[in-house]
Amino acid sequence: MLAIRPALAATVQVQVQDGAGKALPDAVAFLESAAARAAVKPLQVAEVAQVSKQFDPRVLVVPLGTAVFFPNRDTVRHHVYSFSPTKTFELKLYAGSAANPVVFDKTGIAVLGCNIHDNMAAWVVVVDTPYYGRSAKDGLVALGNVPAGNYRLRVWHPGLAVGAPATDRELVVGTADNLTTFRLSGVAP
Repeated sequence: MLAIRPALAATVQVQVQDGAGKALPDAVAFLESAAARAAVKPLQVAEVAQVSKQFDPRVLVVPLGTAVFFPNRDTVRHHVYSFSPTKTFELKLYAGSAANPVVFDKTGIAVLGCNIHDNMAAWVVVVDTPYYGRSAKDGLVALGNVPAGNYRLRVWHPGLAVGAPATDRELVVGTADNLTTFRLSGVAP
């Protein structure tokens, strides 16, 4: 099947590295602009599961307004919560699926925990743009079909200091695909 790209659109690849140049998996990169905000739509399906007493995925990035499900695929019950300003909620002890998804209706970073298993931690990054992604093991994020224009490239990683916002810089996107490297100093992988 042929993929149709919008006219004057490009793929922006972001290579996310720590201060020493080592690739950072689970980094979130996204492009912000007024036009991007106007084009954002919630995902139809998103989830953070509990598997082997861990959250999966550890980092989830979703557009504003997305409802996230929290299925428990463990043999033990979990009590998922977030006290973050981005989204405060509690899903008290449950097995299987929680009754309702949680709608993330404010941009920012929500830190998740389990009241029963203190070692469980995850992050939901809520963005106001359709141009976002999470880096793979090689630290690479590919943002496809980005219309030409001026953007703020923002990058965040869970190894940044607690409460640290995404770091950013200007990025001009043309009609040709491009690769940019973004180094995050002070990140503990």
